[in-house]
Amino acid sequence: MSRIIAVSNQKGGVGKTTTTINLAACLAEKGKKVLAIDMDPQGNMSSGLGVDKDELEISIYQVILGENTIEEALKREVIQNLDVLPASVDLSALEIELINVEDKEYILKKEVDKIRNNYDIIIIDCPPALSTLTINAMTTADSVIIPIQCEYYALEGLTQLGHTVQLVRERLNADLKIEGIVFTMYSSRTNLSMQVVENVRENLDLPIYETVIPRNIKLAEAPSYGMPISLYDSKSAGAKSYMELAEEVINKGEM
Repeated sequence: MSRIIAVSNQKGGVGKTTTTINLAACLAEKGKKVLAIDMDPQGNMSSGLGVDKDELEISIYQVILGENTIEEALKREVIQNLDVLPASVDLSALEIELINVEDKEYILKKEVDKIRNNYDIIIIDCPPALSTLTINAMTTADSVIIPIQCEYYALEGLTQLGHTVQLVRERLNADLKIEGIVFTMYSSRTNLSMQVVENVRENLDLPIYETVIPRNIKLAEAPSYGMPISLYDSKSAGAKSYMELAEEVINKGEM
């Protein structure tokens, strides 16, 4: 049975999509069969993995509306061992289109269940908002990874996200758990980054990954070339960190 992990944080700009792209690619490089699902209308995860979101005829939008099958929407082997279920800007209209639909919180889950056993790990990139799209991701997922930027307002929104996960657990998906927190945009040259990490470790009773993702120019450049960091610059600090994170994720699943 595959694991399904949602990558979520209601605060934008924390490295959520960067983490989804690069974790998925590194897991695939380590031999896992991976599906990356883009639930963000901006489609940045899709384009960051080389899918032209402006040329899509079928995306997750059509799948959720029941116009196409999930198999028809898949972009297969965009990288070896990695398939993508892409998003386009059409997804932004979904909230309105689903207003009167019954069990709309479970649409993605029902579709993903059809192909779940084809993959070792499925990773879902959530939009930076609490919406029908995020709820669908959380009812589908087994667990949530929360990227946190190493900055002064790092904990902003984390309490709200924790509350959301708790509500989903109580009402929609009793098995959902927090997989772990990942620190992103860490700068070893600033005391602030170190203080944020120490503060979270001391004050939050949540699992935290040992791997810390550094600020890295190569990580910022890679999406514009439609490549994960492991392909764009495999020797960069960012690539090494995401490889280490992938190893941690694999090990957690085997515990």
